[in-house]
Amino acid sequence: MRKTVGYMVTFTTYGTWLQGDERGWVKDGIIYEENTELRKANEGQVKGDAVRLGRREKEIVREAICGKAESLGEKILAISVWSNHVHIVAGYSGRPIEATIRIYKNAASAALRGSEFAGRVWSRGFDKRFCFDENSLRERIKYVEGHK
Repeated sequence: MRKTVGYMVTFTTYGTWLQGDERGWVKDGIIYEENTELRKANEGQVKGDAVRLGRREKEIVREAICGKAESLGEKILAISVWSNHVHIVAGYSGRPIEATIRIYKNAASAALRGSEFAGRVWSRGFDKRFCFDENSLRERIKYVEGHK
């Protein structure tokens, strides 16, 4: 069995990157092309406005996630926060990835609420890409750092 050395995760803001999106979309690690019917069906499920983060909100999210990682003794190797999604490359921590991302999303949401941001922030779930060697980890870091 290969040892996990880190992972890259991507999660989106609520209502901004639905399955079927013309930019492509990911489910269970598989990248899919546009599917207009699926996108329209998903748009019908969205309750409320899509969430887009402004400059200050992006910084709040970044600081909250990095601060939470530091308090947990986890290493964020690269992070990029966009108006509609977040990329994180982190070193392996031993904690299940689902728990780690839930903690990071909750920390970012709480920090945003502290700045008077109201409502749901994140879509359900996230995409994960495990890194089993230093080369794949470096490639993921390079990808995320190229998105700043």
